[in-house]
Amino acid sequence: MGTAPLHPVVDAVTRRVVARSATTRAAYLERIATAAAPATGPNRDGMGCANLAHAVAACGPDKLTLTASPARNIGIVTAYNDMLSAHQPFETYPARIKAAARAAGGVAQVAGGVPAMCDGITQGRAGMELSLFSRDVIAMSTAIALSHDMFDAAVLLGVCDKIVPGLVMGALSFGHLPVLLAPAGPMTSGLANKRKAAVRQRFAAGEVGRDELLEAESASYHGPGTCTFFGTANSNQLLMEVMGLHLPGSSFVNPGTALRDALTEEVARRALDAAGDPDRAMGRVVDEKAVVNGIVALLATGGSTNHTMHLVAMAAAAGVQITWDDFSELSAVVPLLARIYPNGDADVNHFHAAGGMQLLIRELLDAGLAHDDVRTVDGAGLRRYTREPFLDTSGATTELVWREGPTESLDKKVLRSVADPFSPDGGLRVLHGNLGRSVVKTSAVDPDHRVVEAPAVVFEDQEQLLAAFGAGELDGRDLVAVVRRQGPRANGMPELHKLTPALGVLQDRGHQVAIVTDGRMSGASGKVPAALHVTPEAAQGGPLGRVRDGDLVRLDTLNGTLSLLVDADEFDAREHAGPTGPSGGTTGTGRELFAAFRAAVGPADTGATVALPY
Repeated sequence: MGTAPLHPVVDAVTRRVVARSATTRAAYLERIATAAAPATGPNRDGMGCANLAHAVAACGPDKLTLTASPARNIGIVTAYNDMLSAHQPFETYPARIKAAARAAGGVAQVAGGVPAMCDGITQGRAGMELSLFSRDVIAMSTAIALSHDMFDAAVLLGVCDKIVPGLVMGALSFGHLPVLLAPAGPMTSGLANKRKAAVRQRFAAGEVGRDELLEAESASYHGPGTCTFFGTANSNQLLMEVMGLHLPGSSFVNPGTALRDALTEEVARRALDAAGDPDRAMGRVVDEKAVVNGIVALLATGGSTNHTMHLVAMAAAAGVQITWDDFSELSAVVPLLARIYPNGDADVNHFHAAGGMQLLIRELLDAGLAHDDVRTVDGAGLRRYTREPFLDTSGATTELVWREGPTESLDKKVLRSVADPFSPDGGLRVLHGNLGRSVVKTSAVDPDHRVVEAPAVVFEDQEQLLAAFGAGELDGRDLVAVVRRQGPRANGMPELHKLTPALGVLQDRGHQVAIVTDGRMSGASGKVPAALHVTPEAAQGGPLGRVRDGDLVRLDTLNGTLSLLVDADEFDAREHAGPTGPSGGTTGTGRELFAAFRAAVGPADTGATVALPY
């Protein structure tokens, strides 16, 4: 089946994004064109001798290549550390990329490293208040790494939550260069995510002890590679592939395999081959159509709500302006095609085996829900990404080649066609009302819980809620937990995923339960309806600051509303409870270093960033 005519809503949203972005996109393209203009040869040709001597002093066997030949040079920006399971495989990548570049007549250098913190480790702890801000630190660190102007292309090594968006934002400042991301792949499947979640909930209810909880967690997170649920890390991989920044079919190949190693080496060869090609420059690849494709794929798979901030910020770095309304309008027409935990029982390995990215992209293209006429690091056209890589051992040497991927799902409990979706619309809603604007992920929420009307119970932080739960104060009633002063300006917008087991216990006891917060939840959250990223946040005088215990709140994902059901005049006349403005006084665990970020950060609906102009 060929690519269908573009769906009218996808077409209308794309046209609106193009019109909205006309000025900023033109300014961005002019900037990268100016940066690319002198690069008729390798970038280092314009360097002074002293500058070049510093750059090649420790290059060993590549020193002569860099100083006496027109060979191209790849800058590697790595987020390697051996604390994150997803990033531990990157330890060997630079050497492998260097060897492949050398064999192809080029050179690769590690340009710099960026921090990579684990939200799984910092969940519910003080360090989580640095997590969102780490994305902008990573963007700045990437820019510093590439600022040496030694490079004709770049390879970015990163996987997890804030790391990939930060790498992309930083590299887009060098959008005249071709840039490829090299993923590490997911760890092999361990304890099923549903069983892990059940043990967490039993622990929250006091039914099992810490030993059993740790055993379950360790059986789930058990080796190198990305966590296998469909949170922000794996949503990142999906976005990078559908936006044309990964090699086709490379996102979910397990680490430590021959195919994974071959794909990493191919990244080096492709980066060298793309050097000097304006059609494969990163700033040209990441355009309005690529961004819309990213939104569509995120919605079709029930991806992470964090990307209502990260994708907005990444797009802005390329001069493309998208809004939450774009997500919402597309969600109404993009069907849900995948069930990956927390939206189902399967993990990303099962998704990959069922047909994965190749079948997903084929379905979206065949239904006219995605743009085929885009640039990618693999060449022109998204249709190229319906192919899957494999190792051909039929000849004298093993070769990495691509073949057409599956045309039908191999497991319809995990991945389906547009003609037979899990749901006729996507897994995300934007809510509007007198409490502000927010986003809610509906793909994992049972239909019986998609409208909740219940009294508010107000908390100023997540520890207050957990203490109330532990004391039995939330038993026996319906409630909407309002957790406020958790936005970017208040405390860096930490994830509140730690609340999911407790709220899930209350819901399973037969109560109507929801959470409303100006904070965010993990990409793994979803069972309990959650109005997230409420804007404006309480710390900036937003309406959440005027909510009182017992106020009736209605969260309606069907009609897209989030409302406080009180007299409007009385609500408007209320005093704001608690402080407004940047908190600025949080100290410990490095938080004092980020006071300037908290004071300057923009709102969630424009990307919650300090690194980009609004």
